[in-house]
Amino acid sequence: MGTVNPEGNADTSKRGRSYVLLITLVAAFGGFLFGYDTAVVSGAIGFLRSHFQLSANLTGWAASSMLMGCMAGAMLGGPLGDRIGRKRGLMLCAALFAVSAIVSAVPVTLGQFAWARFAGGLAIGAASILSPIYIAEISPERGRGRLVSLYQLAIVIGILGVFFVNLQIQRLGDEAWNVSIGWRWMFGSLAFPAAAFGLLLIYRNLL
Repeated sequence: MGTVNPEGNADTSKRGRSYVLLITLVAAFGGFLFGYDTAVVSGAIGFLRSHFQLSANLTGWAASSMLMGCMAGAMLGGPLGDRIGRKRGLMLCAALFAVSAIVSAVPVTLGQFAWARFAGGLAIGAASILSPIYIAEISPERGRGRLVSLYQLAIVIGILGVFFVNLQIQRLGDEAWNVSIGWRWMFGSLAFPAAAFGLLLIYRNLL
């Protein structure tokens, strides 16, 4: 069986197979952001706690506020994709990832930080529905499992990648610098891959 292009027509050419792989990789980028945004807090939470002088309960809330957004995003992702389409839904996710990253980096209060992380959770939950559904829809039957698995692989790559990013940021200064500024760069660093995801979605109407 040949590949299937986004319009649903069979395409047995090498170019068609390459195109399906390309758009699969773009859609799987949502998984990279999923992993990145989920794991970024692990390197920053200690400095965040010191900056806001948080109790154990408030530290837990700061770390878990994103998960509340994940639940809401997972419930809304399917209906959103049906209503506005997979591509537009993923573009909205990219925007939410970017906004969450920027606001998480510059909060004045813990409440602002929690809401910013909640917005990132919405993007994670929605992307976890939209990206694999889109990949499955455009994949040929015989290769569907392999292509959808790229989304899961991207999640792990995102988790691994942010550990190295956090480490490099932490090494830029001492403890006081990280408590004041370093954790902000850790959260803010997500804005760069989020912007790249959005641009890839827009570029020549790739998806």
